[in-house]
Amino acid sequence: MIGGLSTLDRFLPVWIGLAMAAGLLLGRLVPGLNTTLEAVKIGEISLPIALGLLLMMYPVLAKVRYDRLDTVTGDRRMLVASLVLNWIVGPALMFALAWALLPDLPEYRTGLIIVGLARCIAMVLIWNDLACGDREAAAVLVALNSIFQVIAFGALGWFYLEILPGWLGLSQAALDVSMWDIAQYVLIFLGIPLLAGYLSRKLSERSKGREWYETRFLPKIGPIALYGLLFTIVILFALQGHTISERPLDVARIALPLLAYFFLMWGGSFLAGRAIGLPYDRTSTLAFTAAGNNFELAIAVAVGVFGVTSGQALAGVVGPLIEVPVLVALVYVSLWGRRLFSKESAGA
Repeated sequence: MIGGLSTLDRFLPVWIGLAMAAGLLLGRLVPGLNTTLEAVKIGEISLPIALGLLLMMYPVLAKVRYDRLDTVTGDRRMLVASLVLNWIVGPALMFALAWALLPDLPEYRTGLIIVGLARCIAMVLIWNDLACGDREAAAVLVALNSIFQVIAFGALGWFYLEILPGWLGLSQAALDVSMWDIAQYVLIFLGIPLLAGYLSRKLSERSKGREWYETRFLPKIGPIALYGLLFTIVILFALQGHTISERPLDVARIALPLLAYFFLMWGGSFLAGRAIGLPYDRTSTLAFTAAGNNFELAIAVAVGVFGVTSGQALAGVVGPLIEVPVLVALVYVSLWGRRLFSKESAGA
């Protein structure tokens, strides 16, 4: 499977490493770059990052066969497993790791708990595609997470930052965020590329047919997703290059629970998918949608509630800096793990 990837896909870890290095150098060497990149925002997200995310998501959502979504919505095993992993296991695991590994750093701990509450609706589509996951399943699970995000984010934040610590005799924090603020980010970062992808397929298939769309159009726009990913990484690291280099020990402390979280969530979800009898493509989708986090929402909430220079905001920023290389590595682990499934199941 890995040998069958394109050159761009096969050497993605190299390109991501170079993008990280380029971002760090730009952030350190170009005076005033942070101010320029932050000059225009969508909510609390820098416009260049927002554009990178939209470019990254559109080609993947354009590949989805929307007429096959009913085959996913009927798979109750996967839907129930995804809801449990995303909205019960994930937040609880991040809460436990944050308290276990950062008991003396309350700001970073709170920031990580917020990251654990923000379930992924963006980059997961890239990881799922690279791992040969089920695109239709990914689209459905991302949409499901988006709905629950609007409804449950504020309530879970109240529970994990105020109620549960109070029950356990731990220090508490407050999280004041409205459902409308969360809905705005969902509409922007999922709604726009989802609508664009759906209309691209619908209108193109109507005028030129599915074969032309999938053999001519999709290969042309496919690389845009990875270019958008690399652009986003450069901007993220450029914005935080100074902070990362000035506070390396803090970044390392924040990285430890994040590393444990990503490996435990992905590994546990992959094993859970296989245990309940899902085929490889849906198992991979289940694992990546459970392990990934919505860093743009987590950063926006942390900045909006606690301030741009807060420890909570730094923890939110470190999230994607750790998530990106780890989940890229897990793409290769997932492709290797395909051998654990029968040929019929793996090819489903």
